[in-house]
Amino acid sequence: MMNRRLLGLALASPLAAALLAPAARAQSLPDLIDRTKPSVVLVGSFGLLDSPRFGFRGTGFAVGDGRTIVTNAHVLPPETPGRIDRHLAVQVWTPDGNWKPRMATLITRNPFFDLALLHIEGTPLPALKLAAKPAREGTAIALMGFPLGNALGFSHVTHAGVVASRTQIAEAASNFDALNQRAVRQLREGSFEILQLDITAYPGNSGGPVLDIATGEVVGVINMVLVKGTKESALSAPSGISYAVPAAEVARLIASPPPPADPKP
Repeated sequence: MMNRRLLGLALASPLAAALLAPAARAQSLPDLIDRTKPSVVLVGSFGLLDSPRFGFRGTGFAVGDGRTIVTNAHVLPPETPGRIDRHLAVQVWTPDGNWKPRMATLITRNPFFDLALLHIEGTPLPALKLAAKPAREGTAIALMGFPLGNALGFSHVTHAGVVASRTQIAEAASNFDALNQRAVRQLREGSFEILQLDITAYPGNSGGPVLDIATGEVVGVINMVLVKGTKESALSAPSGISYAVPAAEVARLIASPPPPADPKP
């Protein structure tokens, strides 16, 4: 495991309360996009010996104190033993339209719900609000992220749709060879509710916010898309159906204490 310093942030009460505070109603989708862009970041790794130095992995967004970033657990870079020059990092969007790298530290993650919280250094970003109530089916939503990564030049891209369903999901394996420890744990713990969206997400959207267009609040976090056939067909023949982890699971992760730090050798 990569040695990560867990930060002693007081996440349980003030931050959680701020996250669930009422948000101002968005005037329009263009207004919502303008207000949201500075909060949505690139998530990946920064390595002095890498080319390019920033390795894009997915999307994230700021909440709470503006230095707490929400993303998917599967977006976190793979561990590279012996590479002391490579670090977890994000890139933030500046008012002049450029990207600026920031070092990041893992606070905590929950692989079961595919969520992770990061802490970034520097000036706080504008924080997005988490919705206090579950999104109703039919709610008009927009997702923002970086589909296809650098193929589109790391531009914020927004897609609009609706919450098609609030459904149950559990990760199961099609054969015993694929039944890993995570799958067994999920089968034991049971299924959980997830948002099915009538919208197309692509590789690179993972970890991005799903926004209620009417309120500007985050109702979910994109974590997967329904693929017809192979992974490559997600680009050539997208299904138009994506899934998101409800915002309530993000709030629970923030309110829970971080795991104890690994003992020093």
